[in-house]
Amino acid sequence: MIPGRARPIVAAALSATGVAGLGGLLTQLGPWYVQLHKPTWQPPDWLFGPAWTLIFALTAIAGVQYWREGTAREQREVVIAAFALNAFLNTFWSLLFFRLERPDWALLEVPFLWLSIALLIVLLGRATRRAAWLLLPYLVWVTFAAVLNWKIVALNSPFSRGG
Repeated sequence: MIPGRARPIVAAALSATGVAGLGGLLTQLGPWYVQLHKPTWQPPDWLFGPAWTLIFALTAIAGVQYWREGTAREQREVVIAAFALNAFLNTFWSLLFFRLERPDWALLEVPFLWLSIALLIVLLGRATRRAAWLLLPYLVWVTFAAVLNWKIVALNSPFSRGG
């Protein structure tokens, strides 16, 4: 049995790992992706894995910090729902962009993902500013990714299934 103090750590780590793993499974850098025209300022592909690993680690730490603040059950349930929504939107973006090969649809989804991060920052910030600050790199990265997504759409439109 997991000791009470370790439970939020285990839950956050498993959740972050699960979302990262699912996103990784949905992200295929196959011939379709390689052939896309990309802006010269796009970071190298190898950088995305470490960036997302850091973001998921910071997100897990933020969740644990929030949990340890001793907030009321109802507040925790709202935050858990917000994390679940964010996890869905995060993986849904990968599905749209990589699996369905529709960066244009992914671009339409980005504002919802961005708002879900902003919502988490507000909710966590009510209990602990440190936890909210830990989510700022996530928001910045998704903002950058949105601009990159927009540029890829601009350079490659129109899209249809299969290229």
